[in-house]
Amino acid sequence: MNASLAPAWLAVPRDANDLAPAVWPHSACRDADGVLTIGGVAATALRDDFGTPLYVVDEGELRARARRVRDAFQDAAATRGTEARVYYAGKAFLSAEVARWVTEEGLNLDVCTGGELAVALAAGVDPVRIGFHGNNKSRVELEAAVDARVGTVIVDSVTEVERLAAVAAARGIRQPVLIRVNSGVHAETHDFLATAHEDQKFGFALADAPEIAALVRAQPGLMLVGVHCHIGSQIFGIDGFRESAARIVALHAELSEIDPLPILNLGGGFGIAYTSVDDPDPIEALADGIVAAVAAQCAARGIPIPRLAFEPGRYIAGPAGVTLYEVGTVKPVRVSDEATRIYVSVDGGMSDNARHALYDAQYSARLASRSSTAEPTLTRIVGRHCESGDIVVDAEYLPGDVAEDDLLAVPATGAYCYSLASSYNHVPRPAVVAVRDGRARVIVHRETIADLLARDAGLTPTSEGNRCLY
Repeated sequence: MNASLAPAWLAVPRDANDLAPAVWPHSACRDADGVLTIGGVAATALRDDFGTPLYVVDEGELRARARRVRDAFQDAAATRGTEARVYYAGKAFLSAEVARWVTEEGLNLDVCTGGELAVALAAGVDPVRIGFHGNNKSRVELEAAVDARVGTVIVDSVTEVERLAAVAAARGIRQPVLIRVNSGVHAETHDFLATAHEDQKFGFALADAPEIAALVRAQPGLMLVGVHCHIGSQIFGIDGFRESAARIVALHAELSEIDPLPILNLGGGFGIAYTSVDDPDPIEALADGIVAAVAAQCAARGIPIPRLAFEPGRYIAGPAGVTLYEVGTVKPVRVSDEATRIYVSVDGGMSDNARHALYDAQYSARLASRSSTAEPTLTRIVGRHCESGDIVVDAEYLPGDVAEDDLLAVPATGAYCYSLASSYNHVPRPAVVAVRDGRARVIVHRETIADLLARDAGLTPTSEGNRCLY
């Protein structure tokens, strides 16, 4: 089994066919033939009907998680005498259908580019329920947001304050805004996922926030309604949120002495399980702990608890997604005299899941087209791209008889996989299929070689329509 090559956290499974409940959608199971089914649809049928690689989203799972996080924060807020709004962070995964699902479940929507805003509006999302993030919003993007009457714009720089103020004033509108502030709390996560420390591109330093608030309040076209802070992503516990809440409530109290601020947005970043050893706190515990911390800080200062807002994305979309791949080759590679690593190459890779290359992210995998009684064997699942770092699953025990044409499933890929997808090496991006109650339908079409060629100006006439708008 070449266990010497396995990471310390990865245990040899008793059964390499088992599906760890924390990692897979609740609907995932094996049928009588050992085939993985999701949302009542067999993985083999999905391959036959839609091809591979294939992103599969369990609609019921995504909706249920949206409801669960909504209820968790609203219940925690109501217990302390305030309200909570939950925004789905569209950067995790956004399509027209997903925008409709989350808003139908009572969530608002957070976008961070003109493209995401366009998807939300085209999907029919009420603009009042949209929050617009981003560290470098162009004038064109801000014009689109103001013209659509989005609920809030989260400002991120002095330049953006001035830019947005000019856009709003030209239209005779007072645009509600939040100021994004870095609390200085260093989340226990990958450096690229920690977003509230001082040396990074987002937001304003805590010490500078009063000056920025004064600048916003001086603009006739802007209306300051609150403060925003997001400490990072893939966070399992409460400690970082509790400390950040203490610092942000202090700022909120200071700014409210001049003019009351109704909203305090504490962002998202709630972690999920990608492997069987990941153990994030339940969302109910996180919600109750965060809201309790805010309430305690407000009580200590003798101020009312503001209306709260939160922005989960990964928590809602991540566990609802599974990616299907077909095995192309299985190759033993001698690593030392004592160990050989089994490389399993699939028909996708870093173009459809860049997270291992970016963050050294760990994933799980299982045979999806059959079950097997073969001994578990340590494997590395890799893609088809011309990069040695093209790794999908760094280490996983699969049945030792894994072979060409087998179907593999990688769970917890609903967040940031499609969003980060590329056509590297001119490999077209996969389709996204929603499954529910035994039915499957495409919600994002597969990209084709013809699509890639159509964008090559050396092969097609240029047109004014190709101008970049932001």
